[in-house]
Parts: sequence; structure tokens; C-alpha cells
Amino acid sequence: MEVPSYPVNPAAIRLSALARQIQQAIEGVFGQQTFWIIADITNHTYKPQSNYHYFELVEKEQSSSKIVARIAGRAWGNACVNISNFERVTGQQFKNDINVLIQVSVQYSTAFGLQLNLLDIDTNFTLGLFEQQRKETIARLIRENPGFIQLSGSEFITRNKQLSLNRVIQRIAVISSATSAGYQDFRHTLDHNAFGYRFEVDDFFSMVQGEANARQFLSKLIEVFESDRQYDALFIIRGGGSQTDFLIFDNYELSRAIAKFPIPVITGIGHQKNETIVDLMAHTATKTPTKAAELIIAHNKSFEESLSAMQKMMLIKTYQLINHHKDRLVQLNQITIHTSRDLLQHHHRNMLQLSGLILTNPRIIISNKRKDLNNLLCNIQTYSRMYFTNKRGYIGHFQSVVRLMSPQNILNKGFAILKVNGKIASDSSAVLPGTRLTVTTADAEILTIVESKKEIDGREFNL
Repeated sequence: MEVPSYPVNPAAIRLSALARQIQQAIEGVFGQQTFWIIADITNHTYKPQSNYHYFELVEKEQSSSKIVARIAGRAWGNACVNISNFERVTGQQFKNDINVLIQVSVQYSTAFGLQLNLLDIDTNFTLGLFEQQRKETIARLIRENPGFIQLSGSEFITRNKQLSLNRVIQRIAVISSATSAGYQDFRHTLDHNAFGYRFEVDDFFSMVQGEANARQFLSKLIEVFESDRQYDALFIIRGGGSQTDFLIFDNYELSRAIAKFPIPVITGIGHQKNETIVDLMAHTATKTPTKAAELIIAHNKSFEESLSAMQKMMLIKTYQLINHHKDRLVQLNQITIHTSRDLLQHHHRNMLQLSGLILTNPRIIISNKRKDLNNLLCNIQTYSRMYFTNKRGYIGHFQSVVRLMSPQNILNKGFAILKVNGKIASDSSAVLPGTRLTVTTADAEILTIVESKKEIDGREFNL
């Protein structure tokens, strides 16, 4: 088959020739220069067989997330070692959607186009981003929750911190990973404590690393709150890990929930450096799960020791009281003996004196008593005559009064008795015109009929 021929523009060049010119221009401008740039990683792949990282570096607008710049990148050789060091120090994997500060060189390949070769990566920049996010979360917690989160000097005051631990911690809830070595250490320390204490432990297993699992962790916190158990404390347990493993415990919503949780929260997250925000909001923070278990064992031991000290003090006070009363009883016994002896001697003397008087003066006493009886008899006779004379006078007076008040004597003075139907009329209410009256005088009884009745004022007859 014959290929048709076309006229060729004399100014046309091959793509490879243009690519070489671009390569020469870029090498002439950038040469051996290196640049520190801030960018996000996307489209990352790693080829372990060749130890190559392939990725794209992008920059986005903060307001709209629109990509304003994109250049392909790669790393190999010593750059891969620097990436491994970065992951070890920060705990952050070199992956998509992380913001990094990296050192790059510019390279243009006629076959692969423009690329940026990663030479080094700044760990402090990434750690600084973590710390900046942490500070912003703390500031937001204080700003948006003044009712239960305050900062006093360098100390946080939260509602959870102000709760009082029960004198004995026995019923506890634990949020941890079922496979966490820290959780196993925690349970082993509790179950094999040297004092034989027994604990009721309810497990609420959850993922405890990675900020993306904060919502699942928060749901477990709500599950503890809505349970019917009256827990003495809630423990948050996990083992050690890299710094990014603890980002879940810097989550705003989780930290806020811990700050106002109605059960004392004790953390044993396993970090040895900076405290997480959850540590700052919780009632008590310990460095490791084992330390958290030792804390409640020591707390219960302190209560037991206080009971033992109280028991010893009660025994000492009892012994002191018994000895005091023993001494007092001995003293009272001596007083009783001496007092009884003195009292008996006193009465013995009195009895001797009295018996002497009885033996020596019996006739005098009898004579005096006889005189007293004679005097009493004379007084009784005199008083009796006077008494009866007075009573006779009283009787005569009462007889005169009775005679004056007799009905006949009253009739003799001109008074009359009115009767209606055989009954004495004490007032005029029963007397009406036409009523038959019986009028009794001193010497006669008169029957009459009332013709009229007129009411009068009794005061007209006052004398």
C-alpha cells in the first residue's frame, strides 16, 4: 500500500525536537536548583519492588477547593529513606490528601514531560500542622462551651473534672479495642492485683485510632451513658502508637462529650509525650493502661487503709476509755468504802447517843407527852364549845330568813299568786284576754276571767 505524500511546511519540526528545546530551556533556567514547596499529595502509588513513589502535587484554593496548580512528582532512592523517616517521626503515612512541605528539583523528560523530583520532606511542618489543629480545637472548646469548659491559668476546669470519685471504685465501663495490648495489660493488672480486689467490668469495644473513627467512639460513649448501670468510672484505654494514631483523641465532638460526661472519665491512652485533648477534658489522665488500673487499685487501697486506721484508732480510744473508766471505778470504790465507813460510824454514834437518852430519860419523856395530851384535850373541849355556839347562831339566822321567805308570809304582805290552768304564771305570756285565772291571797282563792291585758314597764314600780 502506498502512503500518500503531502507537502511539508518548511518551518515544521518534530515533537521530540520541541521537547528537547523545552528540556534545554528548563535546565538552563532551573539547572541544579532546589525548591521548598507546600502542596497536597494526590494519586499516590508506591512500587515496593522498585522502591518508587509516584504522585501528583496539587494546590487548592482555600475557599472553593479548586485546583490552581498540578505537577507530577516522584521519589526514589534516598528520597524514599526520607519518606520512611517522615512516617516514623510523625506517625503520618505518606498518602493522598496530606499537606506537606517538601524539597524538590525540577526535571523535564522528553518522554514523560514535566516532573518534580522529591528530595526531602520536613517533619516539623507536619507536626506543626497537628499542633496548630490541636490549639484551634482547644480554643473552640473554650469559646463555644463556657458552661462546662474553662481555662484557669494552665489548668482546664471541666464538669467531668469536678465530679467526685466514689470512695470505692468497683463497677467500671471500658472503651477500648478488643485486640489492644494496652487493654489486655489493663485487665491483667486489675484481675491479678495483690490485694484481691474484684471489679465489675463492662466492655464497650471500638476502634481507637484514626480521626475517622471518632464518630464510632462517640457512639460507644453514648451507649455507656444510656445504659442502666450505675458506673463508678469510665476508662478509655488503648496501647501506644504514633502521634497520628492519637488524633482521634483530639477530636472536637469527642473532647466536648468527655468534658460534660456525668461519670468520672479516667484515661490510659498510652502516650508518653504530649497529652491529648481528651486527657485535658477528662477527670484524671494517666500515661498508660497499666497506670490507669494501678490508679483505681491505689484508690481502693487508700480507702481500705483509711478504714484500717479508723479501726485502730477506735481500738486505741476504746482501750483508753476502758482504762480511764477502770481508774475511775477504782477511785469511786475507794470513795464509797471511806464514805460508807464514815456514814456508819456517824450513825453508830447517833444511835449510841439516842439509846443513852432513851435509857436515862424515859419518865421525863412520858411525863412531857402526858402533859401534851392533857393540853390537847383541853384545847379540843374549848374549841368544840366555841364551834357549836357559832353554828347555833348560824342556824337561828337561817331559820329567820326561811320564815321571812315563806309563801304565807309573802301573801300576808299583800302579794297574790296567779295560776293558769292550775300552774303558777311566772310571766304574762300565758295570760291573754278571756283566760280564766285563779288568784290566791292570804285568806282566799278567787276565780276570775281576764277582760283585757296591757303591757307595762316594770321600772314604774321601782321604789
